[in-house]
Amino acid sequence: MTAILAEGLRKTYGKKGAAKAALDGLDLAVPAGTVHAVLGPNGAGKTTAVRILATLLRPDAGTARVAGHDAVRDPDEVRYRIGLLGQHAAVDEVLSGRQNLELFGRLYHLGRAGARRRAAALLAQFGLEGTGDKAVGQYSGGMRRRLDLAASLIMRPRVLFLDEPTTGLDPRGRTEVWQAVRSLVGDGTTVLLTTQYLEEADQLADRVSVVDHGRVVAEGTADALKARLGGDRIDVVVRDAERLRAAAAVVGMAARVAEDDVEVDADARRISAPVADRMAALAETVRGLGAAEVAAEDVSLRRPTLDEVFMHLTGRKPEPDPEPEQDPDPGPGGDGGAAGRARAVAEGSAV
Repeated sequence: MTAILAEGLRKTYGKKGAAKAALDGLDLAVPAGTVHAVLGPNGAGKTTAVRILATLLRPDAGTARVAGHDAVRDPDEVRYRIGLLGQHAAVDEVLSGRQNLELFGRLYHLGRAGARRRAAALLAQFGLEGTGDKAVGQYSGGMRRRLDLAASLIMRPRVLFLDEPTTGLDPRGRTEVWQAVRSLVGDGTTVLLTTQYLEEADQLADRVSVVDHGRVVAEGTADALKARLGGDRIDVVVRDAERLRAAAAVVGMAARVAEDDVEVDADARRISAPVADRMAALAETVRGLGAAEVAAEDVSLRRPTLDEVFMHLTGRKPEPDPEPEQDPDPGPGGDGGAAGRARAVAEGSAV
């Protein structure tokens, strides 16, 4: 079953004459029970795509189906089956973690006892039971994001949208969120993840879509995308930056590639190039550096990174999407995150 399907999505912001296309025919298909990462440079349309799929924006054209329902024609049916974690935590810092979850449970019409039981279960699931009665303002960044993720799961959604879920978190906080996401997928939840961290996509995603200028420019597993850069690479870090040119010539000959395919990072004193025969290239590089009297601090073989794939495909580094311009007709639900979900419920949406 395809849990998320987008076909030809288009969305333009601004008035005529100054309109900007955020999405320009975006296509996406996510099988149920998987994690699908969407990568893209600043302004590529990642957040706009999530907002349309989560029924917070209406597309100008195209089709969006989530959990078997049309996001435009049947938004209430979609909302009943999804969770959404926006770029910023949307929990009340004065209330405790338990009080936040019970509040959302009541807004989702679970009743006092039902909200209390669901809050207790989610606190335990995300390792927050020991802090459930502490004010959220005293939580670490990772704990706050885990609580916001828990609030997204009050109704046990079949599909979960995570829009830049670990932006601003330290490595420990990101790891905490990653562990929580893995446990959700293990229970059958489908996750669509937008992220600026290439390592995050590498760690979590079954498949990756690279988006640029509002459309998908490449899609596949992380390993398949890396293979597009030619498999293995050899890296050399020289001791003396003045010897970079000589080292680059050695690496190019050993790797048997054109001069333009040899990447030189002067700041890091690093030369990198793709290789077809890894062991032969390694041996020839070491011999060549010795013959050219180039001192190397490190010589290594490695696979390409998703960061290199991204740069190759888009020519830009991944960055968080800016907050999209407010749509004049966003549909029920308002903004993203837990607050938006709760507001939709309070206003009578069937969530």
